[in-house]
Amino acid sequence: MKLLLTSAGIKNASIRDALVDLLGKPIADCTALCIPTALYGHPYGNPEGTWRFISGREPRCPMIELGWKSVGVLELTALPSIARERWETWVREADVLLVNGGDALYLCHWMRQSGLADLLPSLKETVWVGLSAGSMVMTPRVGEAFVETKPSITGDDRTLGLVDFSIFPHLDHPDLPENTLADAERWARDIGGPAYAIDDETAIKVVDGAVEVISEGHWRRFPSRTQQLS
Repeated sequence: MKLLLTSAGIKNASIRDALVDLLGKPIADCTALCIPTALYGHPYGNPEGTWRFISGREPRCPMIELGWKSVGVLELTALPSIARERWETWVREADVLLVNGGDALYLCHWMRQSGLADLLPSLKETVWVGLSAGSMVMTPRVGEAFVETKPSITGDDRTLGLVDFSIFPHLDHPDLPENTLADAERWARDIGGPAYAIDDETAIKVVDGAVEVISEGHWRRFPSRTQQLS
């Protein structure tokens, strides 16, 4: 699967160009499924926020409003009640999955419960565009600072581990005083493994294990504890 892991969606031309490169064709020719599930698990999530995401009325985090050929909604909590052959066809026919932010551990739980997590490795050409928690769910751990549901559904801070680094999103966001670089440094020490702190103008592109940072803002890479000692 091709990944575009963002802090706040397709915020600038550089991230948009990276998305088009991953898709291999214009956005207007691509079919999308949006996944709103993560927001339901976050303490600040609500039905209005979910509607804004689905309807493309969230200009702070552009995802749905990019001009897709079509957009459908894939609600993961509904999938266990639907025959897999039905929803798997929907996923395989989509060019891109647009995954909302919220609680990464809640999203991880429902990706596993629904069977989507098991399906992802077979989606070789599909593009996954994550927004905040929608990006963090692909990492090995989110860190205690981002465990929104206490106790978490999983019992710890582990997520899917489809990439080998963790992500601290919304670096230096003016509305998030706990997201400074100093906070990110403390978070990274707890994580121990390789990690990135990224602001809302930054994304991480991953194709076949190759990692590229796309940014019109600022970011920081933290080496693993082992790398620091070597």
